[in-house]
Amino acid sequence: MTILLKNPNFLILDEPTNDLDIATLNLLEEFLAGYQGCMLLVTHDRYFMDRLVDHVFVFEGEGKIRDIHGNYSGYREWLLESKNEKQQTVRQDKPETIKAAPVTKKGLSFKEKKELEEIEKEMATMEKKKNDLMEQMNNPGSDHSKMKNWAAEFGLLENHLNSLQERWFELSLLMEQ
Repeated sequence: MTILLKNPNFLILDEPTNDLDIATLNLLEEFLAGYQGCMLLVTHDRYFMDRLVDHVFVFEGEGKIRDIHGNYSGYREWLLESKNEKQQTVRQDKPETIKAAPVTKKGLSFKEKKELEEIEKEMATMEKKKNDLMEQMNNPGSDHSKMKNWAAEFGLLENHLNSLQERWFELSLLMEQ
């Protein structure tokens, strides 16, 4: 991240939110939101992407890439609209049914608030475990036979932490509504 101090005009960021605590993540997001250059961002972090991008390349497989102007949420809406249009053309012979307008939810339910609190606690615990494992692996006197187990455990912790962060972001978005 020290490269950001040199004020480059083009950034390529591959999963920049991995291994960041919430405070550092917020700081990075704030910096990048004000960044004036061009940025290529590869991430699974939908919330982070929504806040920062105005253009999305969607890799659909078999060499097909869709160019979308807007953020990830806009792409998801477009995808849903496309799906609905396809279903409408298939259902032309069927009578139309009227659906009630979806109820828009304000804020979090009690259960979701509780879940958010638990996730925050678990994320802090997982970060500490990751840091402890990293210290063990970085210790020059570490037993190499244990290193493989530590690396596997670190990978599992990282995957679990990523899924917790995704859910945390989803709940945070709901809380803002």
